Amino acid sequence: MRLEDIVNFAVENKASDIHIMSGYAPHVRSKGSIKKLKTEALTKDDVTKIVASTVSPEMMEQFQRDLELDYSISLGQNRYRMHAWHTINGPGISMRTIPTVVRTLAELNIPKAAEKFATLHKGIVLVTGPTGSGKSTTLAAIINHINCNYPKHIVTIEDPIEFQYQSQMSLISQREVGRSTKSFYNALRAALREDPDVIMVGELRDVETIKLALSAAETGHLVLGTLHTNSAPKTIDRIVDVFPAADKPSVQAALSSSIQGVISQRLMKRADGSGMVGAYEVMLATPAIRNLIRENKIPQIESVMQINSSKGMVLMKDYQQHLFEQGIIDASELIEDDEGGGHGGHGAAAPKPASGGHSAQESHSNEKQAWKETSQKSDF
Repeated sequence: MRLEDIVNFAVENKASDIHIMSGYAPHVRSKGSIKKLKTEALTKDDVTKIVASTVSPEMMEQFQRDLELDYSISLGQNRYRMHAWHTINGPGISMRTIPTVVRTLAELNIPKAAEKFATLHKGIVLVTGPTGSGKSTTLAAIINHINCNYPKHIVTIEDPIEFQYQSQMSLISQREVGRSTKSFYNALRAALREDPDVIMVGELRDVETIKLALSAAETGHLVLGTLHTNSAPKTIDRIVDVFPAADKPSVQAALSSSIQGVISQRLMKRADGSGMVGAYEVMLATPAIRNLIRENKIPQIESVMQINSSKGMVLMKDYQQHLFEQGIIDASELIEDDEGGGHGGHGAAAPKPASGGHSAQESHSNEKQAWKETSQKSDF
């Protein structure tokens, strides 16, 4: 079976992902669910030929040597982020559709407070969530907002490059790991000599890269990056925990001064089966939040976020509850967070007022007002 035939099936079914593995028929992910193509299983040779048709001979040698390979390709009018790897049956490929048009922050329905991150001149902003939760799409929206509104030099470091930008008010330089740089760390270190205003790091993978990103944020650059964490408090924990115990106090101090905010997100199935919808958590680095990070009182961050919902902070459980109450998602999507942190759950409570003594009617009114202030216009 030709790759073009598989891709055409995926396009017709509005699939987000394509899975091609030796010994199986191709599968696609459409509206959050896996669908199998009604065709014969692909052999090891079939899949090897498909991989070879999408890479250069040098990249094919790298794939055979390293047993994994990340890259991107264009097919027709679509672009795909590719990951090739070896299974016990032979090679496999996962393909993720890369939207050709960068969506705006308003179109993504990200809480309005997140717009502030695109106006900053320095510090670090982190977009977090599990694989496939739309982190790259959110980062692209922030980058594009800056590009359309501010005269800055933006350097992106990606593996692989997904969205391709055209410089508008800003000048954008894009680098791809393995193609135009050896590693995130090398590119980030070099970027500091390239007169950047904004540096986007596709993934903060190791201690050295995180340390350099914090240093860049402290020295007058806006750094945007991603992590695979499920909440704002877990994001702070993850950054601190990658460092040796002796270094943690200094890292907490550096992070408390440089962090500007965290957007945590995930995709959830719409109740009507029409596709997926984003759910978001937004933490803003207020003086209280910075103090908790500096004093290593991370578990208290969620309470401070809850109290400060009127300032634009949003907890994931509250955003999910809002989607549920609006009929966008059903109860099956209100699941407990597998990392803890009080997210989700069928008993997820609506936001509470900052101080006691309010009636239930007043609390409900406050909640509705908070959502008006913190959410973009949406298709809710």
